[in-house]
Amino acid sequence: MATVLSPETIDGLVADARESGMGLDGAGGLLGQMMKAVLERDLRVEMADHLGYEAGDRVGRGSGNHRNGSFEKTVTTTAGDITVDVPRDRNGEFTPVVVPKGRRRLGQIDEMILSLYARGMSTRDITAHLAEVYGATVSPALISKVTDVIADEVIAWQNRPVDEWRFPPVVANQQ
Repeated sequence: MATVLSPETIDGLVADARESGMGLDGAGGLLGQMMKAVLERDLRVEMADHLGYEAGDRVGRGSGNHRNGSFEKTVTTTAGDITVDVPRDRNGEFTPVVVPKGRRRLGQIDEMILSLYARGMSTRDITAHLAEVYGATVSPALISKVTDVIADEVIAWQNRPVDEWRFPPVVANQQ
């Protein structure tokens, strides 16, 4: 497996975080800041791909569409709540992939909610767990919306017809 960051780079990041008093995870932690930087960098790459030219490139002049600033969007990730700057284009045609329109949760947050729910945790327990472990602010109402997605499937499974026994019927002692 290829290593994306060298051990020295990771050691340097952790040392800088500790020296500045920053935690590794939680609100304002190193992992959250790295997640923000990676998401914003990817969004800029997506915008360049969408427009067909890099920011500041003369090719974009007179192209009919160009960058038009950005807007802040708070998303819940496994690194906690992160506010990212999502770029926009003049024509409003840019549809980001890494931070899709209308989505407020990224990564495996929905899957994690469903897994905890399937293990019998209440919506309030799941809310507390996500806040405690990931620093994520998620309401019990949101948890209910996510779990409602599978509620119909659970009910259908519970009400499914039971297969006939595969064993021959027991015959009373015939004499």
